[in-house]
Amino acid sequence: MAKYILKRILFFIPTIFVISILTFVLMSSAPGDPAELMLNKASSGDSGQASDKLAGDKAYREVRKKLGLDLPMFYFSIGSISEPDTLYKIGKVDHRKNLGRLIDMYGNWPQIEAYYHALTEMELAFLDLPKDSATTAPLITLRSAVTDLFTNYKESVIQSKFGDIKDRLTMYPQLASAMPQYEKVVSAYNEVKATPTTWKNYVPTVHMNFTHNQYHRWLFGDAPWFGKSDDPTLTGGFIRGDFGISYFAKRPVGSIVWDSIGYTMTISLVSILITYLISIPLGVFSAINKDTLVDQGLTTGLFILYSLPSFWIATMMIIFLGGGDYLDLFPPTGVADVEDDDPFFYRFGAQAYHLALPLICWTYGSFAYLSRQMRGGMLSVLRQDFIRTARSKGLSNNSVIWKHAFRNSLFPVITIFSSVFPAMIGGSIILEFLFSIPGMGKVSLEAVFRRDYPVVLTVTMFSAILTLVGYLVSDILYAVVDPRITYGKK
Repeated sequence: MAKYILKRILFFIPTIFVISILTFVLMSSAPGDPAELMLNKASSGDSGQASDKLAGDKAYREVRKKLGLDLPMFYFSIGSISEPDTLYKIGKVDHRKNLGRLIDMYGNWPQIEAYYHALTEMELAFLDLPKDSATTAPLITLRSAVTDLFTNYKESVIQSKFGDIKDRLTMYPQLASAMPQYEKVVSAYNEVKATPTTWKNYVPTVHMNFTHNQYHRWLFGDAPWFGKSDDPTLTGGFIRGDFGISYFAKRPVGSIVWDSIGYTMTISLVSILITYLISIPLGVFSAINKDTLVDQGLTTGLFILYSLPSFWIATMMIIFLGGGDYLDLFPPTGVADVEDDDPFFYRFGAQAYHLALPLICWTYGSFAYLSRQMRGGMLSVLRQDFIRTARSKGLSNNSVIWKHAFRNSLFPVITIFSSVFPAMIGGSIILEFLFSIPGMGKVSLEAVFRRDYPVVLTVTMFSAILTLVGYLVSDILYAVVDPRITYGKK
């Protein structure tokens, strides 16, 4: 058994590695710019003077560096020789995508890079143009045109924007100082079209990034392996408990997780305990009294409970029992406001009082499914030969049921038990949201809505790890229940 457990734990390593890669790639490919989310600005919201633009770009670059977004994605990247190995350093996602399209069209990165830098200089020049009542409208047109040039690769659109810019610079003498920058942009774009090298797009290449990449930094970190670093910019990595920084809350994800996981685990553990303590005896009782009126009534009642949506029951409980227009028996939402130095029984009673309604909604739906699994397992065992042999020996009914049949009928229940572990961290999103419980379900839902991907990534990884642990515990419990099961032999 010990050898089998060790093998399974070693098998966890490549499994978690693959899961982490897939999850990280999906999260990194999701829309939105994390740096802009942290700076609370839209990607096209730059305005003011060139100095303000430069200050904003500097803050943007600092946030990207802090989040590790100034690094390539993975240990290596596969592309063509027309693509530079530093394209990831361009922070704006729409800018980077547009440059990629230009590379696909022309294949001459040096000329495309010169065109991009010329656009940047022209944007700064437009920001420094004089502003008065006469130039307000043309300046809006100029800035809109240069924004469109950053995100368009079609020649018809680019030429149209060039025409708009030239018309405004020619029509308003106050804006003529930006004409040299405009001419530089036009010249750079003409150079891109005049010197295409599209053949480079068909010559593959591999760019090796080694450990200097986002995935490695997120998983392993860039801090020293032993001891603590004095450099606050270095991070420890997921495997060391450093889960990154929340884009929305702007604080470590670890603190968000630890603040919320207690409520979810408390409700989940109590719910699981109640469910198993009630469902298993009900399943055994139903199997013993198969096809009787008691069995039929019990089955009907449990399936009625199972068919009632938990969110509807939660809403009804809040309305009828939570101080609405009817009974005021329980707090409708939230958790108890207690201090750590309060007496234990006071804290226990206050929390139990607040969590009573969520716990009922969390639990009742599991009775039918688990008890039916136990009933089916018990009926299957009661039909086997060794049970008839035990009865023929004159053993009492209780002895046959609880000593011989019960242990062998637990396999379906143990299989279900493997899903308990991820549920303890995932929580119930709907119920936590309805009852305003600051647990992992509510935190995860809010993180998805806010595109707070470090939080989503952390919860996903923990759920994957706990799922693997659940399967391992189930295998161990199989051997505990039935000693004939051994993992040491083929």
